[in-house]
Amino acid sequence: MSHFALTIIGRDRPGIVAQVTEILYREGCNIADSSCSILGGQFAMILIISHPEISDKQIFEEAFAPLEELNLSVFLRTLKPGGEKHPTLEGEICMISVYGADKPGIVYRVSKELASQKVNITDLNTKLVGSEERPVYVMMLEGVLPEGLQPENLEVIMERLKDELSVDITVRTITPVEL
Repeated sequence: MSHFALTIIGRDRPGIVAQVTEILYREGCNIADSSCSILGGQFAMILIISHPEISDKQIFEEAFAPLEELNLSVFLRTLKPGGEKHPTLEGEICMISVYGADKPGIVYRVSKELASQKVNITDLNTKLVGSEERPVYVMMLEGVLPEGLQPENLEVIMERLKDELSVDITVRTITPVEL
């Protein structure tokens, strides 16, 4: 079975997910993994899809042409075998939240510190909330801590950044639920 990474980006409007998934359904594709978000006024989605028979991404070009006519950018990448598999990540899962005044460097400084501690960032979202007069920058990260690093130790490590960036940073564990 062949796997592909499909990226769609375009001005946000209702119905994009329905249009994309209708094409995938008609073509006989399965969605293995996906993420969708509005970034500024742009809708962005990335999906890992598979098809039991199609291995050449060029075959999909005609199927996705209607999306490009609707001013959506479409990018399809063929994945190497194993590229579709969710990696096994050993370690404790944490949610790291950052709140503060919007300014350049917050994502860089926090992610650099996490990288220096060997924390694997598995999800990251940022948003401006509040009012135009009082905007608040919010960053939510999900990360996997390396063996030997405890959440309370990471919170102590992040204290320095809290002061330097004038933001609030909290670290809390996420308890995985098995179904």
